[in-house]
Amino acid sequence: MASLRIKNLTKSFGDTKVIDNISFEVSEGEFCILLGPSGCGKTTILRLIAGLEEQDEGEIFIGDREVSGLTPRQRDVAMVFQSYALYPHLNVYENIAFPLRMQKKSREEIERRVRDTARLLGIEDLLKRKPKELSGGQRQRVAIGRAIVRNPMLFLFDEPLSNLDAKLRSSMRVELAKLHQELRATMIYVTHDQVEAMTLGEKIILLDQGLIQQIGSPEEVYEKPSNIFVATFIGTPQINLLRGYIILQGERMLFRSGEVIIDLRFFSGLRQYIGQEITMGIRPESLRPEKGPFKGTLELIEHLGPETIIHVSIDGRKLIAKVPPDFRRHVGEVVSLALSDKGVHFFYKGKRISQP
Repeated sequence: MASLRIKNLTKSFGDTKVIDNISFEVSEGEFCILLGPSGCGKTTILRLIAGLEEQDEGEIFIGDREVSGLTPRQRDVAMVFQSYALYPHLNVYENIAFPLRMQKKSREEIERRVRDTARLLGIEDLLKRKPKELSGGQRQRVAIGRAIVRNPMLFLFDEPLSNLDAKLRSSMRVELAKLHQELRATMIYVTHDQVEAMTLGEKIILLDQGLIQQIGSPEEVYEKPSNIFVATFIGTPQINLLRGYIILQGERMLFRSGEVIIDLRFFSGLRQYIGQEITMGIRPESLRPEKGPFKGTLELIEHLGPETIIHVSIDGRKLIAKVPPDFRRHVGEVVSLALSDKGVHFFYKGKRISQP
């Protein structure tokens, strides 16, 4: 395994700049997620690392070696694709063994490494089957096995679970996490699914329009989003946003958004923004069905077992709140919501106002 360092990487296709001067590092043995919406450039970054595309500017270091001039084979990375990319005419054993045969390994070494990999992935009984005889989850295990058997310096995963159904995706996430714990390999994983990112990643690199929006642990990007894009992209249901102004009423500092007035006694670092338009972000779990500053009409109730999601209309604006499963109100009723002092963020010109 090896570390990865990306320095001032830029890539354009025609007149479209897909990657715009980005830099980041991944430590040895780290599970790093490249997260973002479709078209943000995350798969292009993966292909640049693998050597399947050539950057316009910048440098790529795998370990201490700058690899920009090297072929994909010389970079010693293994890539797992969304489409599995298995050879249909070869059985499972032959698919996993293929990269070792290309490396001219001995028959004995190939046998040992294929068997060890199959045992690690729990597919020993599938070795004689062809890909068409396998389920989607089994095919993905074979594709991962073909990458593992090479013992590469980096593993690159390009949305490997997106073709699986929800139940299988969940179980495969657990298997990938276990696999990383066992191998302690350096893994770069591309996804647009925030659940995958939050459950698998030790480091998340969140991208939008070819630019890095934030780098941090899952906890950091959720609890301290650097801007409104990050705050809205991470979290389900999506964060509530209210635009308004900070005003003074005597010694009290208040946030006013239409008819809604919120006392800011529990929030610091905001005094310099008095009179300025700011945006308050409120996580749905920060709203409680109690007497508070928000009062509106209950429009929708989603019962999700361990929790309930409610949609409330306040002066034409929508608020979403996570409430206990024993919430007993009806659509059309007027409800009041209180505000917690946690899970609340303030943004000025789109960027987060840091809270001491």
